[in-house]
Amino acid sequence: MKVALLTWEYPPRIVGGISRHCYGLARALARKGVEVHVFTPEFPGAPYEEAHGPLFIHRVRIELGHPSFIVWTFLMNHFIEKRLGMEGLSKFDIIHIHDWLTAPAGIAAKHLGGKVLVATMHSTENRRSSGLSTADSVLIDGIEWWATYEAARIITVSNSMKRELVEHFKLPEDKIHVIPNGVDPKDFELQVDPGKVKMSIGLSPFDRVVLFVGRLTDKKGVEFLIRAFPKIISEEPAARLVVVGDGPLLDRLRALAHEVGIAHLARFLGHVDDLTLKRILRSADVLVIPSIYEPFGIVALEGMASGLPVVASAVDGLGEVVEHEVTGILTYPGDPDSIAWGVLRVLKDGSLAKRLAREGRRRVNERYSWDVVAEETRKVYEIALTR
Repeated sequence: MKVALLTWEYPPRIVGGISRHCYGLARALARKGVEVHVFTPEFPGAPYEEAHGPLFIHRVRIELGHPSFIVWTFLMNHFIEKRLGMEGLSKFDIIHIHDWLTAPAGIAAKHLGGKVLVATMHSTENRRSSGLSTADSVLIDGIEWWATYEAARIITVSNSMKRELVEHFKLPEDKIHVIPNGVDPKDFELQVDPGKVKMSIGLSPFDRVVLFVGRLTDKKGVEFLIRAFPKIISEEPAARLVVVGDGPLLDRLRALAHEVGIAHLARFLGHVDDLTLKRILRSADVLVIPSIYEPFGIVALEGMASGLPVVASAVDGLGEVVEHEVTGILTYPGDPDSIAWGVLRVLKDGSLAKRLAREGRRRVNERYSWDVVAEETRKVYEIALTR
């Protein structure tokens, strides 16, 4: 089987979860003998062509730029479509697109080459933007509908996302397959000295790290974690907030930390490389995911694989990954008091923290490894081809 996987982000380009998803899935499919060709935009310093056994990376030169992200996306699709044609559409059995961003190129390849199209929908514009209140949102929503209409099969990452797709796009339930995100558990088993890692980010070896990892947008709910911190500190004075990630709210969140009086206890690290992130995950005391919208939340799996207790909002797909009192603690979304309660439960109860971490790691190994995800994805390809 030969698959063309189209994605707007792929390492070293990492904007959100799609990059990590496509990277993990492509490698795992290749391990199972599927020939995978990833088509993705160029990135400074990255080779245009890579080959790793049956995995091929084609980074496409985008010859024209544009300040509008929507216009740039259509230009990107144009050049990916051209590169697909150069590679030869006839060689592929499946065209697999991820979200709306590569839908036009994937749909064109379907019709020009008579190919089977599979679409993975990671989220929807309607929920990301809390409604379709702008012309851009209406356009993106229309492209998402177009992708789900044209695809022979749709993959999504959680049952909550499946319900969202069925209700919003009026899709038949049996067209949609739920396959969660994954991780490679062994990637998170590195040995570290937590004290040295903490000192490397300006903390004391004795500080207790409350960690957030993710893009700094409204939907990630970092504001509510910051607002929870004065209460956390009042009961656990050694707690320190570490925020890993970048995004449009960075300056506003820094200002909020000053406003609530915890700026001296917070470290905003911005984007860090994968190895640094894994070291921080292995050295933290609790991972907090305070999202108000989260179709899945791959960072929850990364925390669980690292042996880190997780405190997460009981929202969307997060509530399916994190089982309350079993693999983590669930809190009310958008509620600083609830977040503080969850964090303090973990920080003040060592036996609970160890049990959650142990069960979380076991759950990841059983259900969320990329090898399991790739096998389920391969089955969807076969269904799409035969039906």
